[in-house]
Amino acid sequence: MAIEANQIVSLEYEVRDGDKLVDGNVGGAPLVFMFGKGQIIPGLENGIKDMAIGEKGDVLVKAADAYGEYNAEAKQEVPKEQFAGIELEVGMTLYGQGEDGGTVQVVVNEIGTDSVIIDFNHPLAGKDLMFSVTINNVRDASAEEAMTGIPAENKQEDDCCGTGGGSGCGCN
Repeated sequence: MAIEANQIVSLEYEVRDGDKLVDGNVGGAPLVFMFGKGQIIPGLENGIKDMAIGEKGDVLVKAADAYGEYNAEAKQEVPKEQFAGIELEVGMTLYGQGEDGGTVQVVVNEIGTDSVIIDFNHPLAGKDLMFSVTINNVRDASAEEAMTGIPAENKQEDDCCGTGGGSGCGCN
């Protein structure tokens, strides 16, 4: 039976770039997401749509359906002073805030005397990836999950309310 939009999927995976293991969660917490909401890369979502609970399989995801093609123009020279207090190394990944307020991941390409060249491409851009997946569970979303798009398994525990945080938390 095909996985349908708005169902909650739980899976284990390993992803390889050629022979190199680049990510995975086998033996750890499963990846849980709402199918059809763009919460995982499109090529993987499309590759598992006909899998069933307990099924294992390999899914080859082409670069265009993973993290996109590599864009050689997605680099920027930035004054080195913007990285004050950070011990920079070529190849290191940094996170910052984009113009839209979202998190931006960059990789340090070059470190000059007065400037740093950063690359905005995802580290896996331009790479075809092989995912080995096991579908742990597929279930219908609850009304709240369907409304928020957030599976119950991924809901953040509130560090304040309900833990005796008091009036300073805005929980009263």
